[in-house]
Amino acid sequence: MNHLSTSNANRADPVTMEIVRNGLRAVAQRITRRMIRSANSFIIKEMEDCSASILDAEGHLLAEEAGPPIQLNTVGICLKTVLQHFLPASEWHPGDVVLTNDPYAGGGSLGSTHTNDYLAFAPIFHEEKLVAFSGLMVHHMDVGGMNMATRGWGREIFQEGLRLPPLKIVKQGVLDEGLLSVVLNNTRTPDILENDMRAQIASVQVALGDLRDMIERYGLSQMLLCFRDLMDYSEQQTRDRLRIIPDGDYLHQVPVLDDGNHDGPYWLRLKLSKRGDEMTFDFTGTDLQIKGPINSPLATTLAAVYYVCRTITGSSIPSNEGCKRPIHIIAPAGTLVNARHPAAVYQRMVVCHSIVDLIMGALAQAVPERVMADSCGCLYNFANAEHPVTGQRVTFGEVVPGGLGATAYADGIDVIACHVTNCHIPPIESMEIESPVRYIARELRVDSGGPGKYRGGVGQRLQYQVLGKDPNLNHTAQKSVSLPQGIAGGLPGDGGRWVINEGLPSERRLPHAIGDVEPLQEGDIVTHYTPGGGGFGSPTERDRDAVLADIRAGLITPEHATQYYGVS
Repeated sequence: MNHLSTSNANRADPVTMEIVRNGLRAVAQRITRRMIRSANSFIIKEMEDCSASILDAEGHLLAEEAGPPIQLNTVGICLKTVLQHFLPASEWHPGDVVLTNDPYAGGGSLGSTHTNDYLAFAPIFHEEKLVAFSGLMVHHMDVGGMNMATRGWGREIFQEGLRLPPLKIVKQGVLDEGLLSVVLNNTRTPDILENDMRAQIASVQVALGDLRDMIERYGLSQMLLCFRDLMDYSEQQTRDRLRIIPDGDYLHQVPVLDDGNHDGPYWLRLKLSKRGDEMTFDFTGTDLQIKGPINSPLATTLAAVYYVCRTITGSSIPSNEGCKRPIHIIAPAGTLVNARHPAAVYQRMVVCHSIVDLIMGALAQAVPERVMADSCGCLYNFANAEHPVTGQRVTFGEVVPGGLGATAYADGIDVIACHVTNCHIPPIESMEIESPVRYIARELRVDSGGPGKYRGGVGQRLQYQVLGKDPNLNHTAQKSVSLPQGIAGGLPGDGGRWVINEGLPSERRLPHAIGDVEPLQEGDIVTHYTPGGGGFGSPTERDRDAVLADIRAGLITPEHATQYYGVS
C-alpha cells in the first residue's frame, strides 16, 4: 500500500526535516556509544553487538545507529508486538523502561531475535503526550540455558535460557530490583550481566532529554510532521530505485546444513516477484522448521529481507519505516523462515545469512550489476573453560570473519563479519588478558577467494590454544560443502573447516560445520579455516595488474594465478 500524500499542504519545512533527521540519528548513536563504553562483556565493548533505534509512538522506525543489521530492523518489530499484545500506549508513563528477550512474545515469532538479545524500550513524552520511543537491543553472553553462553544443538526454546515477556523493569523512574534479580538468577555470570543490564537500562534513557530538547526547539507539531515526512521521503526514494529492476518472477533456492548434519540439507526457496515499484518475497516451499537451533523467527527473516533491499536501493536513503512499505513478505508459519513455538532459534543466523544469498541469487537473474556473489555465511567460534587463576568459568570467542562476495565493480572485502552480522573483530590482546586462551595465528587465507573478473574476498585462518580446564567449543560455520557461489561466470570461493590439534598426532577434523558442544582437552589447539566469497565475472577478464597485485599482497599464490587467471 502506498502511504504517500499527494498534497504539498501541511508538509514539514525541508531544512528543519533534514536537521531533525540527523538529530534523531545522532541520538541513536549516543545511546549505542553509551552502552559500549559502559559494558563489561567483550561481546558488547569489543564486538559492539548492540543497536539503538528511535521510533514513533506506534513503533515505526524513525532513525537507527549502524550496527548488526539483524538487530536494527527488529527493534521496531518487537515494539509493535509489545504495544499490540502487552502494553498499549495508555499504559506507558514517563520514567518507564520495558525489558524483554522473548522471541515468541505475543504468540508468534515477532519478538526478540533470540534469548541472548534483550530489548529495552523507553517512552518519550511531551506535556503528557506520548511522542516516541527509544529502543536498545543488546546481546548478553550468558542468559542461562543448557550450556554456558551458547546452546549447542538445542532442540527447543526451553533449552535456550530465561524468556522474559515484556515487563516494566523501571516503573516511573523506580528500578524493579526484584525483576532484575530474576534475570540475574538465571545466568552463570551475574556480575557481568548485572553491570551490562544496568548499563542498558541507563543507556536507553539517554534519548529522553535530547528528544525533549528537539521538541522544545521546533515544536511538537513540526516534529510530528518531520516524522511523517521523513518516512514518506524514504518510501518515495525506495520506490524510485525499485522501478529500475525489471518486472518479473525470479526463483532461487539454497541449502542449509549442506554437509548432511542432522539429516540435512534443508532448503530455503524463494519466489521474488517484482511489479512496478514494489517487491514481494514469497518463501512458500521452504522446508519445515527442525528440532535444532537454526530456525529463524519471523522477525529476523523480515530483518534479513529488509537488509538486502537496503543494499540494492542505496545507503543515501534515510533508514526508516518508509523503506519497508514497498516490500511484502510471505513466510509460511512453521517453516525455517517463520519459526513457531517451541522451536529453538539460538543459531537463527544460519538461516538469515542464507536468506541474503538466496535473495541475491534471485536478483542476479534480473540485475546482476546490483548484487554480490555468495559470501562466507554465518561463522561463530565460542569456547569456555575454567580460568586457571580465578577458578571461574569464562567464555571467549568471536563472530568469525570470512570473505565477502565480489560485485560487478569491485573485489569482495577480505575477512569481514559479513551482511546481517556486521560485528567488530575483538582485539587479541583483550581476549588473552581476560580469558584462558593464547592466540597463535590470525591470518589471511591464501587462495580462498573465488576467482573472477572481480575476486571474492578471502577468508582467514584462525588458530588458538585453550589454556583453561575442562574446555568445550561451540562452533558454527557454513559453506563447507555447498561453496559460496559466483555470479556471471565467477567461480566459487573455497569452503571452510574446523581442525583440532592440526599437525599433531591427536589431529582430528570436526565432521560438521555446525556442531553440538565439542569437548576439548586443556592445551588443545583449535584451527578454523573460514570460507572465501564467490567471484564475479569470468576470471579470464581480470586485469593482469590486479592479479599480480594479489600475488604481491599474499592473497593468491603464483600457482593459483596460473591455474585460474592464466597469468604466470
